[in-house]
Amino acid sequence: MQFDVVVIGGGLAGLSCALRLSEQGRRCAVVSNGQSALYFASGSLDLLAQLPDGTPVAAPLDALPALAQQAPQHPYSLMGASQVAALANEAQQLLQRCGLAMQGDSRMNHLRVTPLGTRRATWLSPQAVPTTPLDAPLPWRSIALLGIEGFLDFQPQLAASSLQRQQGVDVLVGYLHLPALDRLRNNPSEFRAVNIARVLDMPEQHAALAEEIRRLADEAEAVFLPACLGLEDDRALQALQQRLGKPVMLLPTLPPSVLGMRLHQALRQRLVQLGGVLMPGDRALRAEFDGGRVTALYTRNHGDIPLRAPQLVLAGGSFFSNGLSSDINGIREPVFGLDVYDRAERADWCQRDLFAPQPYLQFGVRTDAQLRAVRQGQALDNLYAIGAVTGGYDPLQQGCGAGVSLLGALHVARHIVEQGGDA
Repeated sequence: MQFDVVVIGGGLAGLSCALRLSEQGRRCAVVSNGQSALYFASGSLDLLAQLPDGTPVAAPLDALPALAQQAPQHPYSLMGASQVAALANEAQQLLQRCGLAMQGDSRMNHLRVTPLGTRRATWLSPQAVPTTPLDAPLPWRSIALLGIEGFLDFQPQLAASSLQRQQGVDVLVGYLHLPALDRLRNNPSEFRAVNIARVLDMPEQHAALAEEIRRLADEAEAVFLPACLGLEDDRALQALQQRLGKPVMLLPTLPPSVLGMRLHQALRQRLVQLGGVLMPGDRALRAEFDGGRVTALYTRNHGDIPLRAPQLVLAGGSFFSNGLSSDINGIREPVFGLDVYDRAERADWCQRDLFAPQPYLQFGVRTDAQLRAVRQGQALDNLYAIGAVTGGYDPLQQGCGAGVSLLGALHVARHIVEQGGDA
């Protein structure tokens, strides 16, 4: 099977790269093994929140020179500061073309309210999520923080306690009871955010939902709900705000995440509209090489029929998605046998302190400045690696995982287009 580009991985990095290439007229296939990590994400996207030495970052683009000194193998350092700045703007435009209305700016981080009621620095957030500038308090002095009766994936008391203690906000806690959810409530395995959203998004439920919120929170200036609304878009949320006449904001829940799923679905839908080929439930197994080029890719579902393309992009994720594997002999990339950043002694992979930066999070595929994957010390001519499968950075401690995925995807797409599709 012949394509212009084969992308391995259907998460944020893989879909964004395939999307941009499809916009440029390339015929792309996306081989996706399983559920995207976006289903477990908050829906907000980080660019850079902290330097490796622990220094908090307010202005991500201004911090890139210091990042390059402290972490020369970080993907941003490899791409270069000017490229990162340009790609950050391009990424926001790409999301807009997918119908995703995000708040934020690459020049300055903002704070989003977390499900625990704390605030965390980030780059872009869905419009439905409550945010503030870095140096500003919440704009409301009284908030109704409402859970859903029987829904265990969101605990409003925890968020209320943090908001009251850290922000000095008056918080009223309550629980919504909606008869329309009784069928789901009877089965705990089905009483999850996604299934609740499918019910509450129906127009016939909006009046009852608004009346229940009004009963519990009539005096509050704003209402915070678990993100169990708006699986496809913000229409249900907007209708609710119009009925109540006050802001209604959403806080992420435990996975599966409605806000993360909406992001993933918007990218997928846009890719399909552009003619991209999705191969869900398939897994890349092995490749054939001719010198420094990949000539064929074999997958589980296609057996002995190879996928062929002048360019390939590896975006298979890290250990969570089996893009990397580990055993007694070390860390490896299982499909192409690529060189990886790791540590020889297993005792050096982790810190005993659970909350300390963990060394293994920086393990991953080595690349050059174009993000071409390195194998046996040499960059391959036509294989790129992007996103969580790459090494040299800590996505959690540095708060940069989504940015590395998005910007790396666009960086690689630009190189492929500049080459005319062939290396």
